[in-house]
Amino acid sequence: MKPPKIVFIGAGSMSFGSNTFRDIFSSTHLRGAELWLVDIDPVNLARMFALAKKFNELTGMEIDIRATEDRREALPGANFVISSIAIERCELWKQDFNVPKKHGIRHCLGENGGAGALYFTMRTLPLVLKICDDMEELCPDAWFLNFSNPESRLVLGVNKYSKIKCVGFCHGIYMSRHDVGKIIGRHRFTLDVSAAGMNHFQWITDIRDAKTGEDLYPRVREMEKDFDPSFVPFTRKMFRAFGLWPTCSDDHLGEYMAYGYEAGEHGYDFDADARERVSQRERIDAIIAGKQDLGDWVRRSNEHAVDAIVALHYNIRTPIPACIVCNNGAIPQLPDDVAVEVPVVIDGSGVHRTVVDNLPEGVIGLMNQQVSPQRLSVLAAAKGSKEIALQALLCDPTINSTSAAVAINDELFEINKAYIEAVR
Repeated sequence: MKPPKIVFIGAGSMSFGSNTFRDIFSSTHLRGAELWLVDIDPVNLARMFALAKKFNELTGMEIDIRATEDRREALPGANFVISSIAIERCELWKQDFNVPKKHGIRHCLGENGGAGALYFTMRTLPLVLKICDDMEELCPDAWFLNFSNPESRLVLGVNKYSKIKCVGFCHGIYMSRHDVGKIIGRHRFTLDVSAAGMNHFQWITDIRDAKTGEDLYPRVREMEKDFDPSFVPFTRKMFRAFGLWPTCSDDHLGEYMAYGYEAGEHGYDFDADARERVSQRERIDAIIAGKQDLGDWVRRSNEHAVDAIVALHYNIRTPIPACIVCNNGAIPQLPDDVAVEVPVVIDGSGVHRTVVDNLPEGVIGLMNQQVSPQRLSVLAAAKGSKEIALQALLCDPTINSTSAAVAINDELFEINKAYIEAVR
């Protein structure tokens, strides 16, 4: 079978881009594939194009690599479209976090829940739907593989407003695997975990020894009691209250709850992010210049987009522990249209959800609090509606004041207005 054509939109991202290259260039099934890199930043695009060529030279994969700032040039005949886009990611995220705080909202991160998630959606979903519109015209049978946040809302939006097949990916489950492994003194690679819920709001249903299949949940429950109390304390409060370990970190988990600020109100570490970007750029530039080798980038990452591409294209049945998909009965206690994150099996006929029907009522209750805020944020983003955006805020458990909701909505709508438009 002819290798696939893959279009990578947002390829200028140094961190995610390098991980994607690691996976593509270490998959022998993709030898000779066609890879288009797309980004609107010509400098970052040129840098990542040069890095991709270095990967190609080292691995001998003979991938046909091309780069363009125009996605419509890249899309015709594509089999898969990987999307990792963010509009002024850190600068606008700072506003998503600071504006609600200014108006008295106590929250912890401002990315996937609360006002931050609403305005991430308001500015990002219109662009995502435009990409999907181009796909319907130029590559209607292609899969849209989403990595952009807020994942649950974007996947919900694509499934609601587009005919394009869509699935989202996140490595959050592995962060929690690391945490439970630390508690019981086991390396994360020796554990198998299963989880179900919403993105960054999953609940681990199974923890087992990867070799023997031994159930390790009893050991986690026992050893957690006396473990260092400073380690992920908010996650452990929820674990003790609801009986299942939640993913994927204190601050991500706290985004969804009225009391989530107890996970910490420091927000995202933008300074550390900036330092990491400098470090990444210096490393990539050194590799391109031949002053440094690829080192640990020659092995696979924790992402699963390439596994999905190979499974779908070559009909290789592949289990993946967590994907964001339209529910459609995967978690029967939640509405069919919302996006959930569950284990899946992927093959040539598509993405097959695992049904998880044993989540505790309390966990379902927490997730049901997100249904209307997510639906309304998607509707507001698709319609470019400030009025519906306000409704989304007033339904969100993190909002504690009508006057604050109005003020936040007024301010964030103005800040984001260049990117807000009615696309449906």
